[in-house]
Amino acid sequence: MFLTRMQINPRRRGARLLLSSPQVLHAAVCSGFADATPSGEGRILWRLDNYGPHRVILFVASPDKPDFTHIIEQAGWPTTETWDTKPYDRLLDRLTLGQQWQFRLTANPVHSARREGWTDTKPLGHVTIRQQEQWLLDRTPRLGFQILPRKADNAVDGEVELVITDRGVRRFSRGDGRVTISTATFEGLLEVTDVAALKNSLTFGIGRAKSYGCGLLTLAYPATPDSPQ
Repeated sequence: MFLTRMQINPRRRGARLLLSSPQVLHAAVCSGFADATPSGEGRILWRLDNYGPHRVILFVASPDKPDFTHIIEQAGWPTTETWDTKPYDRLLDRLTLGQQWQFRLTANPVHSARREGWTDTKPLGHVTIRQQEQWLLDRTPRLGFQILPRKADNAVDGEVELVITDRGVRRFSRGDGRVTISTATFEGLLEVTDVAALKNSLTFGIGRAKSYGCGLLTLAYPATPDSPQ
């Protein structure tokens, strides 16, 4: 597995096209691989992280190394910036029980329900922050980790190191139809409880809408008082 980081230039016309539709961006990401089908190691997962109006980072986890020349030419800085791909197995092989990591995840929190007039249940997006947070907390045991309790002086019983930093609804075209997905970006502090399950979460993704920028969980070392700012 590999993890790729690439900066998008949102001022460019091609970038605005990619950023406007998860369907279009998914096609562009998959075009960077000779074979985009999932393997026994994992599948292609991607996520856009926004750090302001002029700084957008595309992260891609994949079984094979990508060639994103076409994205750089269309939506990046062709003469000054490319993409950075590193082996993901280095991190995967270091995972052990009890480790603590900072994490980020953009997901599609949904539940199955039946509305009036429907004959079958369908996935419906959770609406409130509380519902979206609970969606993730309910799944952590089988995802291979737990969210750590808050240790701040003003923390109350039951609070955990979990925040939603961004949430929204994306609507875009797919073929002759329209797709609507709700998204939430989670950040927090986790502890590894099942190494194999966490590796599966990292390489095969979490939840639905993986083709549309959801499901990619990334880890980083927890910040400490001595960490550089």
